[in-house]
Amino acid sequence: MVQLTRIYTRGGDKGQTSLGDGSRVDKHSLRVDAYGTVDEANSVIGLARLHTDGEADAMLGRIQNDLFDLGADLCTPEQDNPKYPPLRIQPAQVQRLEQEIDRLNADLGALKSFVLPGGSAASASLHLARTVVRRAERLIAQLATVEPINMAALHYANRLSDHLFVLARWLNDKGSGDVLWVPGANR
Repeated sequence: MVQLTRIYTRGGDKGQTSLGDGSRVDKHSLRVDAYGTVDEANSVIGLARLHTDGEADAMLGRIQNDLFDLGADLCTPEQDNPKYPPLRIQPAQVQRLEQEIDRLNADLGALKSFVLPGGSAASASLHLARTVVRRAERLIAQLATVEPINMAALHYANRLSDHLFVLARWLNDKGSGDVLWVPGANR
């Protein structure tokens, strides 16, 4: 477990930060941008949870914990035979998201148009979280083109955005409260 006794260290005052393996990188590096965006998504999910309870809130609580795992995974570069095995996203975490998506989606009617972010406060917040997760996913995919990563991390981000979309619909009265796009409606 992590124990923090000091919040500021002044270690980043020159624009660099430490990764999970102790190496130093610029704060604007792609890796830092990727896990920073995961942190942003986690914060948006925290706001969405102000509008949820029961099963949805429990799912989002598990997801928030997973997002800390994802951040830890991304902040520690892949290396052969590390002294301390880093925390990595596992395929079982991706599979759990898939099972929850399938269960929630079974309650939803088929979509007849694209869904506009809105409806309930919880749904609107989850749509915002979904877009931040999609940005994180794009950054993780870009990182994978220049450095080796745990591909389960990319899979998790991809599945999570789908999960948040389905959960947003489920929280909109199982889709009946969705706000649908009407192409060309305001011409």
